[in-house]
Amino acid sequence: MIDKALAALRDGKFILLYDFDDREGETDFAIRSDVVTPRHIFQMRKDGGGLICTAVHPEAAIRLGLPFASDALRAIVVAEREGDIPYDRKNHSSFSLWVNHRNTFTGITDRDRALTVNAIAEQVKQAMNGGSVNFHEVFRTPGHMALLRAADGLLDRRKGQTELSIAMAGMAEITPAITICEMLDDESGNALTKTDAKLYAKKHGLEFVEGSEVIERWHGQRSHR
Repeated sequence: MIDKALAALRDGKFILLYDFDDREGETDFAIRSDVVTPRHIFQMRKDGGGLICTAVHPEAAIRLGLPFASDALRAIVVAEREGDIPYDRKNHSSFSLWVNHRNTFTGITDRDRALTVNAIAEQVKQAMNGGSVNFHEVFRTPGHMALLRAADGLLDRRKGQTELSIAMAGMAEITPAITICEMLDDESGNALTKTDAKLYAKKHGLEFVEGSEVIERWHGQRSHR
């Protein structure tokens, strides 16, 4: 399944990425950010229903000057504290800035968010290739697209959807900017069950991959280098 999921990601198709039964227990839509269209945003908000975010590689985040939100807000009383996240008490969340592309209007429409996502991917590509970047000239904050900064070392330290998706981008050899959105259940309001997520994948011809498969391939590739 992991090979098919990597191929689908490489080809610009949605995949469904599940983390772990003992973590969030959530399935996310995941797609490479450089191919996102307004139609993809529509599908995520309609069939996913969670928060649409864009995960970026930690090296790119550093070069682009993207902080962790918890660090940037440390002086504010509502800032996240160590141990606040019940599913991951050893790490803080991966949230960074919320941005809109400067050429958007409200920033929330499907077209505006697709524009922002595509531009984020281009900035990440330039940053990873050693090119010049101008992130703060291209985007304004606050905005409507949440940026997620993957942890240093990726899956060695934190094993969230952010790190799983960026690890997959590396294995697929694509720009490490992946747009994700949690799948929620319309009736209960909770996370869509793994069983129902698999049924959705089958109905829509999408690849479903679990975090355990990603980690196994990730460590397997590294051990053979």
